[in-house]
Amino acid sequence: MMDIFDCKKVGLFVGGVLFGTAGVKLLSSKDAKKAYTNCAAAALRVKDCVMKAVTVVQENAEDVIAQAKEINEERYAKEAEAVEDDAPCAEA
Repeated sequence: MMDIFDCKKVGLFVGGVLFGTAGVKLLSSKDAKKAYTNCAAAALRVKDCVMKAVTVVQENAEDVIAQAKEINEERYAKEAEAVEDDAPCAEA
């Protein structure tokens, strides 16, 4: 004798199979493929935009590093001059 829970389990299984089959049909339809294509195109546009922004940031960082190196070189040169000025003159 089938219990009510067994009938419920069979009903849920059959419903799941039908829902899954309908889902596969829906996901493989032309409209769904068109939506996937549009989403992929939008993702590629976003990627391009992000890559442009990253390139600008990298260029700015390179400029900052170059300027920082110049500042340090000037500072080291001034420090070297100060050391030379403080050294006693050796007269023969």
